[in-house]
Amino acid sequence: MLKEISLGLLAAFLVFGILAGYDVTPLLFLLIFGGSLYYLANAKGMVKSGFGSAAPVPKKQEIDFDDIGGQGSAIKELKEALDFIKNQKEIQNLGIRPLKGILMTGPPGTGKTLMARAAASYTDAVFVSASGSDFVEMYAGVGAQRVRKLFKTARETATKQKKRTAIIFIDEIEVLAAKRGSNSSHMEYDQTLNALLVEMDGLKVDDNVRLLIMAATNRVDMMDPALLRPGRFDRQVKVDLPDKLGRLEILKLHTRNKPLAEDVDLSQIAKETFGFSGAHLESLANEAAILAMREGLKQIYYRHFHEAIDKVIMGEKLDRRPNPEELKRVAVHEIGHAIISELVRPGSVSTLTVTSRGGALGYMRQNPEDDTYLYTKDYLENQIAIMLAGALAEEVVYHNRSTGASNDYEKALQTAELIIKSGMSKLGVVSLEHLPGEMKHRVISEIIQEQEQRVAEYMHKHQEFLTSTMTILIEREKISGEEFRAYLSQQNAA
Repeated sequence: MLKEISLGLLAAFLVFGILAGYDVTPLLFLLIFGGSLYYLANAKGMVKSGFGSAAPVPKKQEIDFDDIGGQGSAIKELKEALDFIKNQKEIQNLGIRPLKGILMTGPPGTGKTLMARAAASYTDAVFVSASGSDFVEMYAGVGAQRVRKLFKTARETATKQKKRTAIIFIDEIEVLAAKRGSNSSHMEYDQTLNALLVEMDGLKVDDNVRLLIMAATNRVDMMDPALLRPGRFDRQVKVDLPDKLGRLEILKLHTRNKPLAEDVDLSQIAKETFGFSGAHLESLANEAAILAMREGLKQIYYRHFHEAIDKVIMGEKLDRRPNPEELKRVAVHEIGHAIISELVRPGSVSTLTVTSRGGALGYMRQNPEDDTYLYTKDYLENQIAIMLAGALAEEVVYHNRSTGASNDYEKALQTAELIIKSGMSKLGVVSLEHLPGEMKHRVISEIIQEQEQRVAEYMHKHQEFLTSTMTILIEREKISGEEFRAYLSQQNAA
């Protein structure tokens, strides 16, 4: 009401000035300028005050721990921490300080955000989320104000919903919580982190609304130690890539609403997807369903999953097709990989193809072994041999090599470096950091050359097989591991 009266009086004053013959142009200019500043100030305030709306609070938590597969250990550890919130009276009787923060660490796509939402459902708490990038601004003080606003939003929302507990989840917290002093351009990052530290220190057991801070990161090494100490993030929960049983559990979750054919063996698919995260497996199931739909089928067959694995790993098929001479070289290259793979581990070849996919003109995919976390020297040397086999097969057939092996060389050098780092080279236990560069180069070269010599001898024995199988692979574009082993056994028998 006061606003309308003020505007009316101002308009009447301007009209009176004009009728009286006064020059009101300077006054109009000042009014326009002041109005613009007022509008900008209010607009900035609206952006700040509306920060909480960037993290909508769902009316109903539809995710619980039963919907998350492959993370049994992480879920168990998280539930133990959350029980402190559920059993509030018991921890007060025992004088236990409640946890203030839980930090979930692990690779991308392993389900950290899902676990945070499931935690809110498990504790019947309000869930408010934000990303670390939401707090980064070029204006000093904005990030710190947004931190305070986030905590205020959580408390107010819990009060409105008549709940005693709220969970604040901050994804990619390393952006907000990087080590202080690492951003030398300005102090905004440090101010924002300080605001978070102060808010966490202010959490008390007797608050009307109990807050629990949950955060996720895959770069815990970047975070400030002050945030990781006890009393702030009290627990760190490792959310790692799932093992074979975990992958099977995840596949069952993501295929429960999909019609699977009788030939689909989820256990075999779980074995073939070593190193896949939960997000990869969800994408795999989705891509297999898409492939079945393209064929107009009502069920998803194993071949669709097999093709989907290649798509998730390598990417979509490309229209790009090498010229005939390049295609022959690509075929020889992939056959070389397959020959040595079968030599060091019989039955390891899954697929051979000269179809361009992603950044590769062709590829050889192996059947993974059982989940392996420790590697012997023999295993690493065999892997180097497989990586070098493509280039050496080209050299045996064409008497030269191509740039198509550059990625193979890079992986072979990394593996040779791992042999040195693990103390399995002739140098024994050494520090790569303090090892002279010339000595490191010499030892890596010796490891690579030893495997090159071994592979070259074997390739010369199979030169005829390389050329004959090349013709078959080019004609068919793709052959299975079983067919390749049949050709190889015929060659060895002859």
